[in-house]
Amino acid sequence: MLGNRFATRLNAFKFDSSAVGATSSAKAGAIQQLQRAASVKGLTDVDLNYPDHVLQIGSEFALRAQDLGLKVNGLAMRFGASRKFASGAFTCSDPRIRREAIDQTKRGIDAARECGAGLMTIWLGEDGFDYGFQADYEKIWNDEVQAIREVALHDSECRISIEYKPNEPRAFALLPDLASTLLAIAEADCANLGVTLDFAHMLYGGEHPPASASLAARKSTILGVHLNDGYGKRDDGLMVGSVHLAATVEFMYQLLKIPYDGVIYFDTFPDASGVDPVLECESNIKATGQLISAARELLNSNALDNAMKRQDPVASRQMVHEAIARAFGKSTH
Repeated sequence: MLGNRFATRLNAFKFDSSAVGATSSAKAGAIQQLQRAASVKGLTDVDLNYPDHVLQIGSEFALRAQDLGLKVNGLAMRFGASRKFASGAFTCSDPRIRREAIDQTKRGIDAARECGAGLMTIWLGEDGFDYGFQADYEKIWNDEVQAIREVALHDSECRISIEYKPNEPRAFALLPDLASTLLAIAEADCANLGVTLDFAHMLYGGEHPPASASLAARKSTILGVHLNDGYGKRDDGLMVGSVHLAATVEFMYQLLKIPYDGVIYFDTFPDASGVDPVLECESNIKATGQLISAARELLNSNALDNAMKRQDPVASRQMVHEAIARAFGKSTH
């Protein structure tokens, strides 16, 4: 059921707000980050980055997480930890580096399974180009799809989710939007492939997140939801509902319709502003519960359904605002 499981970005807990003169450079090791995350009320899961987190602490992490009352939701590939992948991971022109990226992803899938998780999220931010006439578009596309297919076939019981983003670190990402990502998933043609929707990435790419969720569910499986917010100019990683409140309610509304009953992962950056990560995560959990409550009320509203059929934004806007007001007037505890 939507809203029963919440995960967070472990790296957010590198920042120690209790330290004297704390700055974003006041960092903690992975186990300390886990302990700090476990103090968040309502948190049920954590995600690990591969290889950096897993190589730090190995398979003991899942046991430590369990002792602290948390589950490992999944692992996320992070090729940016090594400069060798700066010019591409699955699309690198050097076949040795490309092979290393594929094999490293397979090892990450194995590590996810060892942690008791059945999800590997792949963000291919290094795959793309920066200049015209730099890349053979057909070749790098074929290399991308072939690599995605190969890693998906490595373990058919592990779900492989592709997370897209318009750019950064490359000027142009090869998988910048929902359409290109769904095309790559369709061409790779593996039953365990799906898509991760990151709210701020969609805003950044000029998409309307609720509409993207509806389209994604038509052609693929939504395997991950990264909830956050932003101003649409970059990947801000702001707290849930802090900018696009109504759009976040509609996003929850669409997830309920689909239905998506997986983990909601908070991909937010409290460390960027020196915000206490524990309080920030608790605020995200509370706000998300309230927004889901509003979305559920709206989903059961015949009046809203009729207004949408008439494409009447004046009527629907009033109902949405009233539902939000009622939801935020209730305690989620």
